[in-house]
Amino acid sequence: MEKVYVFGHHNPDTDAVGGAISLSYLKNKLGMDTEPRVLDEINKETEYVLNYFNVPVPNYLDNVKLQIKDIEYHKDCFMKNTNSIKKAYDYLLDKSITGLPIVDENGKYVGLLTLKMILNHLFGDSLKTLKTSYNNLLEVLEGTEVLRFNEEIEGEIVASGKSSNIDENSILVTTNRTDVINIAIDKGVKSIIVVGKEDIEEECITKAKENKVNVITTSHDTFYVIKVIGLANYTDVFCEKAVTVINENDYYNDFVDLSRKLRHNNYPIVDDDNKCLGLLRLTDLENVNRKHVILVDHNESAQSVTGLSQAEIVEIVDHHKLGDLSTTLPINFRNMAVGSSNTIIYKLFKENDIEIPKDIAGVMLSGILSDTLILKSPTTTEIDKEVVEDLSKIAEVDYEKYGFDMFKAGTSLEGKTHKEVVNTDIKTFSYDAETKYAVSQIFTLDFDSIKKDMDSYISLIEEMKKENGFKFIVVAITDIIRNGSYFIFTESGKEVLEAGYGLKDLEQGTYIDDQVSRKKQIVPTLINGLNRLK
Repeated sequence: MEKVYVFGHHNPDTDAVGGAISLSYLKNKLGMDTEPRVLDEINKETEYVLNYFNVPVPNYLDNVKLQIKDIEYHKDCFMKNTNSIKKAYDYLLDKSITGLPIVDENGKYVGLLTLKMILNHLFGDSLKTLKTSYNNLLEVLEGTEVLRFNEEIEGEIVASGKSSNIDENSILVTTNRTDVINIAIDKGVKSIIVVGKEDIEEECITKAKENKVNVITTSHDTFYVIKVIGLANYTDVFCEKAVTVINENDYYNDFVDLSRKLRHNNYPIVDDDNKCLGLLRLTDLENVNRKHVILVDHNESAQSVTGLSQAEIVEIVDHHKLGDLSTTLPINFRNMAVGSSNTIIYKLFKENDIEIPKDIAGVMLSGILSDTLILKSPTTTEIDKEVVEDLSKIAEVDYEKYGFDMFKAGTSLEGKTHKEVVNTDIKTFSYDAETKYAVSQIFTLDFDSIKKDMDSYISLIEEMKKENGFKFIVVAITDIIRNGSYFIFTESGKEVLEAGYGLKDLEQGTYIDDQVSRKKQIVPTLINGLNRLK
C-alpha cells in the first residue's frame, strides 16, 4: 500500500500538528498506511502539548517533489562484471533494452555496457584478446571441461598451426592436431581450445596435465569459435566507466534538465553508497508514482509543502476559506465552518465509530483550545464547545486550566530572536494575482517585551516584505486575556489597516479590541481595506 503523508501548513500551530497526528491515527485504524509529518519546527505551545500527553513529534517533511525513486525505472537491472559479454548481450535482447549497468561483487556500480559498445568491439580488434573465466568460456563455447588449472583465463587468441604465432600469452584455438598441441605446450601456452568432434589424443592430455595447461573441447568448428570467443570476455572489459550516474534521491525535474543536455538514453541508478539499483531509460519518465498526501488545516499552495503540484492530494480536512488548490481526480474534501480542524477530525472519528485514545484526545483538544483561544474566539461554534467537553473527559483534564497553562507555555518569548517571534505563526495570502501579503500572529501576555523593541521589529518586517515580494506585512500581537490585539505593520500596510478598520493616523502598536481571530476578523478586515483602496 502506498505511504500517505499527513501534514498541516508551514509554521505549524497546535491545530495543524495535532490534526496531522490525530487524522493519521484515524486513517491507519481504517486500513490506510499513513504517517504524520510537520513542515517546520514546532512552536513552544505545541511542544508543551506533545510533552504533556507523551506524543512524539512527527518527522520533518522537506518536500514532496518527484524523485528518481518515484519513477518506474528498470529496478535490479544490472549484471556482474565477471559475467560474459555474451550473457549481457542475451540479457539486453531479452529485456529489449540498449544499456546495462555493470557491478562488482558487492553490487557497486562499475560502468555501463551498451549494444553499441558490443558491436563496436565485434567489428574492431578488441576481440583478439581475452580476459575471462574458465566458466565463461565453457558457457559461450558450449564446451566441455578437460583440464582446469586456472579460474581466470587471459591472453591473446591464436588460431593457427604455425608455431611462430604461439607463445606463453596465447590462447590457442585448434583442431585436434597432436603436433600443434604439443608445440603449443612446449612453448608454454596456458590454455588450449580444441574444436571439432574428435577426441584429444591421450598423450596430449597427459602432456598438458604435466604442464598445467587449461584444456576445453567444443563440438563447434574453428570459424564459429573464433567468431564468438571474444564474447566470453568479462563485461567490465568493454563497459564505459565515465558514464553519468543518477542517484535515486535526485529530483525528477533536475534529471529532465540534465538529460536534455546529455542526450543519452540509458542512465544507471545508484544509492548514496554507489550501489547500483537499476537502469533508467528516457522512455521510463512517463511512469511515475507520485507521493500521496493528505492536507490538514490548510488548502492553499503557498501554505503547503514544497513540490505539492507534483504530488497526489488524496484528501483535505480544513476549516478555512477555499484556497487555490486543484486536483486531477475527485478527492474527499471535508471543510466546515468551525473553530478548529480537530473539531472536524473528531466528527470523522465518530462517523467511523473509532474510539479515541487518551493521548490522541489530548492533542485534538489542544488544537481546538489553541485555535479558539479556549473557546473565546469569535470563530468558536457550539460544535467546538461540545467536542471540547467530550475530549476533555477522555483526556482527563480541566480544559480551562489546561488551556491557560498551554498558552502560558506557548506565549513565552524568552530566548527567541525577533525573526523567530515573527515567523512563529505567519501565513501568506493572495488578494489577487499581483497582491501577496502576510499576516503574523503572536500570542503573548507580555506585549511590553515587544513594545520596547518596536523599531527593530518594524525594520525586520520591512526587510521581510522586500525579500519576499509582499505588498505588506501585518503583525498582530494577541492578548487572549484582554481579548484583543496590538498591531505593527510595514509602511505599505498602514493605509490598508486604516481603510479596513476605519481609523486615521494609525500608530505602530495600536491596540484594537475584540480582534483575536486572524481568519475571521483580521484577514477579512484587510481584504475589506484592499477593496476600499481599489
